[in-house]
Amino acid sequence: MSGTSEGPAPTAGSTPDDARPAITERHTTSVLAVGGAGVPAERGVGDPLVGRSAAELRDYRAAFHAAHFAMAVVDHDGFVTSANEALGTLLGAPAADLAGQVAADLVDLASDARTWHAYREVLRGRQARLRCTRRLKHSDGHALWAQITVAPVPGTATVLLALADVSARRELQAQLRHLQMYDAVTRLPNRTLFFERLSGALESASYDDGGTGRIGLCYLDVDGFKAVNDTLGHRVGDRLLAAVAGRLTQCADQVAYDRWKHGHGVPLVARLGGDEFALLVEDSTGTEQLADLAESVLKSLQEPFDLGGQRLSVSASIGVVERRAAGTTATHLMQAADTTLYWAKADGKARWTLFDPERNAHRMTRQALSSTLRPAVERGEFALEYQPLVGLDDGGVRGVEALVRWNHPQFGTLTPNRFITLAEEDGSIVQLGRWVLRTACAQARRWQLEHPSVPPVFVSVNVAVRQVWDSDLVADVAAILAETGLAPDLLQLELTESAVMGSAGRPLQALQSLSDMGVRIAIDDFGTGYSNLAYLSRLPVSVLKLDGSFVRGFQYEDGDSHANPADATIVEALVRLAHRLGLTVTAECVETALQADRLRSIGCDTGQGWHYSRAVPPDSISALLKETADRASA
Repeated sequence: MSGTSEGPAPTAGSTPDDARPAITERHTTSVLAVGGAGVPAERGVGDPLVGRSAAELRDYRAAFHAAHFAMAVVDHDGFVTSANEALGTLLGAPAADLAGQVAADLVDLASDARTWHAYREVLRGRQARLRCTRRLKHSDGHALWAQITVAPVPGTATVLLALADVSARRELQAQLRHLQMYDAVTRLPNRTLFFERLSGALESASYDDGGTGRIGLCYLDVDGFKAVNDTLGHRVGDRLLAAVAGRLTQCADQVAYDRWKHGHGVPLVARLGGDEFALLVEDSTGTEQLADLAESVLKSLQEPFDLGGQRLSVSASIGVVERRAAGTTATHLMQAADTTLYWAKADGKARWTLFDPERNAHRMTRQALSSTLRPAVERGEFALEYQPLVGLDDGGVRGVEALVRWNHPQFGTLTPNRFITLAEEDGSIVQLGRWVLRTACAQARRWQLEHPSVPPVFVSVNVAVRQVWDSDLVADVAAILAETGLAPDLLQLELTESAVMGSAGRPLQALQSLSDMGVRIAIDDFGTGYSNLAYLSRLPVSVLKLDGSFVRGFQYEDGDSHANPADATIVEALVRLAHRLGLTVTAECVETALQADRLRSIGCDTGQGWHYSRAVPPDSISALLKETADRASA
């Protein structure tokens, strides 16, 4: 219906009810404005009925009552003045009985403030049209959906109320929404509906004073699900997912019962994709509630699944997040849940882990460092410090270990334990290691040239196994030695015990080539890994660096509780064995004179630690070498 009309004013003698003009689709509203009297009291120049014959008006009225489109005329006070049979059929009441009733009550226009206000504005002629959809109840009890249009009748003080039954369309929309919002395998809400509910929960919690203002989430992953798919097929995998969904729903129902007793709602169980599920708890009461839910889920899933003759046992890893809803976004909540789920898996699976802000801050720092490692080398943010390696027999400096530092613009000076592992993970250790090697060799050569009267000190550089695999380390070392002019025997490369002892193939060949070149190979932190002494004799190694844990066990003072006599015995045995194999021994973490004396007495060759010096800038080593030269010339 267009809501507009045209037509002549009725002629004299056309006022009886049986001569009351009918309505066509185009001219419905104006004739209906006549109401129950049949003819208006006066006709103005702009009246749309002016110029219409009585026959035309009768046709309009007949069309109005015969139309399949449900319609009614409503006066400016909101009362129905006339209704057609289609409206009576739609609402389950005789059309004549609808006259005189409040139109807003018939079609539920007062159920929300915005629609009610718009309707009143149309009645007063201040708004051109109102369109809305309402769920109505037929007199026989069934419900229907109707699209309602209210528009003014031109030239009158009435409005046309028109209804269209859209129940079939709404049902189709509901079916399509179900397909869009629910998972076909588990019949749980899917990722789309989950985020819709999550966003709505966060929004409502921010201004709803009736709840706790908190929100909780259990984000879980079925451990080993891929193996089920790979070995038993996707059909069994889908049945397992459906069974898991059933148990999660049971856990949520139990929580719902407990919460119902306290006036709270039901947790939402959703499948987010693959073998990932989520349980969303609105108006949560604290971390204890979410922890109890996670624990009940773990216990439920630990019971074997019987899938048509296939008996499967699975477990789950669960990340648990519970916090105030205010200031939280769906993205941040899911990031926290995903991070916590990763922790649960990394900690051994088959467990739940609660979100830890401090641990997350550490993870964020790692991520920030990892993303800036490669550019940091190019920007020159790294520097080397050197820690002396001192001869235990005379206290003279034999060499130095190069220790890299990262002068980070945000986090300050970082020691290797903060970033070396990250560099090994993303491969930037190759670029960084090459820079360290070149810088250390150049510095060692510079000291040699600046202090010719002092025996040259060697420089020891740490090397990661990935540098051997991902680059041609032998070629790099040869090129850098040639470039800096440093003799090969003044370079020592340190590898950890686990890396050297597990060497085979290319790494072993690289170590042998470097040894043949004259470069020293040292095993760092010896005594903490394999300690395969038989294999040690077949490696091209020239130095053992004893792990500091052995030295710390030496007696500091009489009666010191840290003393461990076994450590001294082990160190003495290792030193003797190393010497029999032609190796020299360096003790790390020497912190006291008593430790240095004991190490000297059992034959250890060199020591390194704070007793002699911390890691210092190159200029401090230069000053130390100058003092040595001055003493020699005195």
